[in-house]
Amino acid sequence: MKKLFIKTYGCQMNAYDSARMADLLAPLGYGATGTAEDADMVILNTCHIREKAADKVYSELGRLNSLKRERPGLLVAVAGCVAQAEGEEMVRRAPVVDMLVGPQSYHRLPEMIARHAREAGHVLETDFPALEKFDVLPEAAGATGVSAFLTVQEGCDKFCTFCVVPYTRGPEHSRAPERIIAEARALAAKGAREIVLLGQNVNAYRGADADGKTWNLARLIEAVAAIRDVWRIRYTTSHPRDMDDDLIAAHSGIEKLMPFLHLPVQSGSDSVLAAMNRQHGAADYLRLIGRLRAARPDMAFSSDFIVGFPGESDADFEATMALVREVKFAQCFSFKYSPRPGTPAAGARKIVPEKIKNERLQALQSLLLEQQDAANLSAIGKRMSVLFEKPGRGKEQIVGRTAWMQPVHVKAPPNLIGRLREVDIVRLTANSLEGALMESVPA
Repeated sequence: MKKLFIKTYGCQMNAYDSARMADLLAPLGYGATGTAEDADMVILNTCHIREKAADKVYSELGRLNSLKRERPGLLVAVAGCVAQAEGEEMVRRAPVVDMLVGPQSYHRLPEMIARHAREAGHVLETDFPALEKFDVLPEAAGATGVSAFLTVQEGCDKFCTFCVVPYTRGPEHSRAPERIIAEARALAAKGAREIVLLGQNVNAYRGADADGKTWNLARLIEAVAAIRDVWRIRYTTSHPRDMDDDLIAAHSGIEKLMPFLHLPVQSGSDSVLAAMNRQHGAADYLRLIGRLRAARPDMAFSSDFIVGFPGESDADFEATMALVREVKFAQCFSFKYSPRPGTPAAGARKIVPEKIKNERLQALQSLLLEQQDAANLSAIGKRMSVLFEKPGRGKEQIVGRTAWMQPVHVKAPPNLIGRLREVDIVRLTANSLEGALMESVPA
């Protein structure tokens, strides 16, 4: 058997794509290995969202170049958004690359391998093919975890001025609901008990069924919830503009839909939001948070923030801090603005000095950490349902998550992995909650 090593950068959608690439190559005789040194083929599945993303890939390619000198038969492929963005420039700069494939074209990998064998040259596929890649991908064949990703929507039509996604993933496209439901059933049959529906703007989902009727995300969630062995449903990443009435109501009416939502706002300043082309204001976001909490009072939120966007003033930053204080987030991701080549904001002139960016990021992260700690501390003394996912680091320890995405470790036998149990939360540790099972559990 030939050995395949995939290194995945970035988001959950890349993790899903990596798993599907492994499924796609399994019929060609490729099985997974844990290191590039042991592989016959290496795929770098890349992400272009953060600063210096391409630099990290080129650094890894330099290491693979040394490896390939020792083993000339090693196949090296670069997939994902950096491949889409860099194109032929990557092949010019890094001749070690045998194949370069964009995120909408990786279903062509078997054909690309065959072409490379015939032509012994670089093979590139970075078009946005009209044929939906999901129509030609095989059914997921590999092992799945207790929590499984399932892509339902790809691409973005929002064109935020800081973001490369519309240029690397293409326009918004929704999969047919029948195919999604079939894949969810297959994942559940393999042991997945939590399904995480994925999309660049997942709540923009508008899939047409076999009768030509359009489903929104709420209807899709309802259909997935009808699968008996699916116990929990989540979705990410959402855009505030696409939170419709049906989806808000779903949080009230569908028990399997978890009360935790990642809803990026990026800034609390209306002038910065306008410069970002977010097409919503801070007040719109706060009203949306209020409606969701009215539908599900125990709802918890996470978000994304960019500090130091071009033109951001002290008052703009304070508006962000004020929004954070009002919402009280359970988790968050925050970053300094970095220009992405080819995006409108990359040419902005009102650059915020790096020193100020650092100061603002430190202040924001300090406040967000306080809120995260407060959310976790409020769990102590409560009884929570935990879905156990994997062994823990400690002896006789397993780890799961609450409905609000908090990791919980308990002392219990591994046969509880894949099960829901009531747990008393007893204390907060550095990276998780510690719990005690409600009942004695047979070994």
